[in-house]
Amino acid sequence: MTSMTGCVRAWMLTPGPDAVRFTTRGFTATDPAARRRLEVVGETFLAGLDRGLAARDLTGLIPVLEGIGTDRRGFAFEGAAMGLALGDALTPWNRNLFGRFQAGPGERHVYMAYVGAGWAMARLPRFRWRNITLRDPVLRWLALDGFGFHETYFRTATVLQRRGGRLVRPPWPDPTGYARRALDQGTGRALWFVRGADVRAVAAEIGRFPVDRHADLWAGTGLAATYAGGAGVSDLRILAGLSGEYRPDLAQGAAFAAKARLRAGLVQPETVDAVGVLAGSGLAVAAGLTDEALVGLGGDEPGAPAFEVWRRRIRQDLARVVS
Repeated sequence: MTSMTGCVRAWMLTPGPDAVRFTTRGFTATDPAARRRLEVVGETFLAGLDRGLAARDLTGLIPVLEGIGTDRRGFAFEGAAMGLALGDALTPWNRNLFGRFQAGPGERHVYMAYVGAGWAMARLPRFRWRNITLRDPVLRWLALDGFGFHETYFRTATVLQRRGGRLVRPPWPDPTGYARRALDQGTGRALWFVRGADVRAVAAEIGRFPVDRHADLWAGTGLAATYAGGAGVSDLRILAGLSGEYRPDLAQGAAFAAKARLRAGLVQPETVDAVGVLAGSGLAVAAGLTDEALVGLGGDEPGAPAFEVWRRRIRQDLARVVS
């Protein structure tokens, strides 16, 4: 396969520039400013994707991504990760650009990188996944989060009407069937976009899913509300109230977002506000809890992979604050 053929195949597998517009997707938004903000997130992702697809090495890619504003840069890195992962999957030789990206210049954005890899997986036949290096046994579940986001964002009617997109088997052992939960975490993030950061509409959508899926959906919503933004403090307080018994799950998602932005040096004033409301603590404290929960984290436990053990520890710590 020539590089030109590879580029053509990659292009056919990627979203077009209109794909992130609310009118194209059929998304709803009561606040025009929130709608535009979330569309810009998608546009920035696509810009990063284009750069990642075109990259022959990482030398020229990183300065371009680092030149994007701190409010949007993480989404550019996420898109670039998708592009690099697609390139790795479609290239017959082992170039491993995504693997080098996550371990090197993209390491500060590793959470977003794994999510971007999940977008690539959603666009590829399964046999191509083997060329995408997901080296971290804990964080690799974020790739399925990205897959779930993709399904809800691009197959919205199917997910909302049938309460689920494609169920996938991860390319690593999953004896407990955790894949469904990881996908739901991505669905919860996507609902923030599908309903244009309208907190009541998002809560209503979650309520239409089976109860046993609500916790992961609320966690994803907390992550998106904090990382992507789009809602003011008063609306975030309403969101926290609507989460009810899933308040610790909402807080856990917010803590993940706090850590992702702090690690990448992309903290915004609205990030601090969202963490304060949804996680009930300062940003550094919430991010620090995610680090503390990793201490002594071993492998998978009966009934739960290490990734879920990590999340559970964070939820338990935050439950003492928000409950």
